[in-house]
Amino acid sequence: MSSDDRPSTEPALEPGLLTRLPVPLRWAVLLLLSVVLAAILEEIGIPGALLLGPMLAAIAAATNGARLSVPRLPYFAAHSMIGCVIARALDLKIAETFLHGWPLFLSVVLAIVLTSTVTGYLMARSGILPGTTAIWGTSAGAASAMMLMAEAYGADARLVAFMQYLRVVCVASAASVIAALAFHAAGGEAQPIDWFRPVDTLALLETLAVAFTASAVGALLNIPAGTMLLPMIATAALSTTGHLQIELPPWLLAISYGVLGWKIGLGFTRRILRHATNALPQIMLSIVVLIAFCGALAVLLWATLGVDLLTAYLATSPGGLDSVAIIAASTPVDISFVMALQTARLFIIILIGPPIARMVARRLKT
Repeated sequence: MSSDDRPSTEPALEPGLLTRLPVPLRWAVLLLLSVVLAAILEEIGIPGALLLGPMLAAIAAATNGARLSVPRLPYFAAHSMIGCVIARALDLKIAETFLHGWPLFLSVVLAIVLTSTVTGYLMARSGILPGTTAIWGTSAGAASAMMLMAEAYGADARLVAFMQYLRVVCVASAASVIAALAFHAAGGEAQPIDWFRPVDTLALLETLAVAFTASAVGALLNIPAGTMLLPMIATAALSTTGHLQIELPPWLLAISYGVLGWKIGLGFTRRILRHATNALPQIMLSIVVLIAFCGALAVLLWATLGVDLLTAYLATSPGGLDSVAIIAASTPVDISFVMALQTARLFIIILIGPPIARMVARRLKT
């Protein structure tokens, strides 16, 4: 990773409460704390609880002397599962909706990308956050995907994760409140997870084979974020053409999210945590600006095209695709329109995010 994007002079090791414990016991403490925090966050309806819980647990462990690190192979395997999650969000109806209104979707997405990029550039230029970290942190894409892309392109994945998941929580909370209060819509709450539901074993093995093979190719070819992007492309292509049923049991996703959360959290130090906390007011302001701008786009869609306001708001909402999908599924909206715009935003940001980051990095050096 580029040292330009990392706060300098971080202590490599920090003593703490866990330092004297044997390594297996440190892992056991981390695992237990991760399960407890994820369960609490899941119970109160926080988006991304399965990643946030382990990440918070790992931050607590790392800043108290755990001195643990996630091996590369489980980390890359978790990458491939995130790619499959994104691929599974696609279906032919969403593609048809996008094709019928692609100029509109493209215009809205590019407006959101432009706003988030300008916000990130201003934060980086003012020195609030280092280098392109601000660009990836403010990027209105899937939080887990942005974290992996940011790491691949030299940004500080810890600060990016902090910004991205704070935005996801704020956006999902705002969308739930608006749906419930302004539009008298019910819920937005996720259904209880059936952790050990029946699994199509053959489909699971095929999914893992395709995903892990594609991830290995991405790693061998040293493609930036290839361990996520190639599994996403491969499983999406095979799924939409009917050659693969993407099977992702909840327990496997929980493990994958947990590994990613640990990887992020274990990289934190007390210094980087203070740095993130000190930048919190500016980060919150950037989130409010993006939510307000997307709300204005929703009003524009409602006024010019007659799209009902709640559908337009959820479609333009810069939150996690999964949390928006949950809210949309429990409210009286055009879910195909919502998911088409949300999916288009995700893929366009994944496509143009790297060149934007490189362009901004060049401007910051001039």
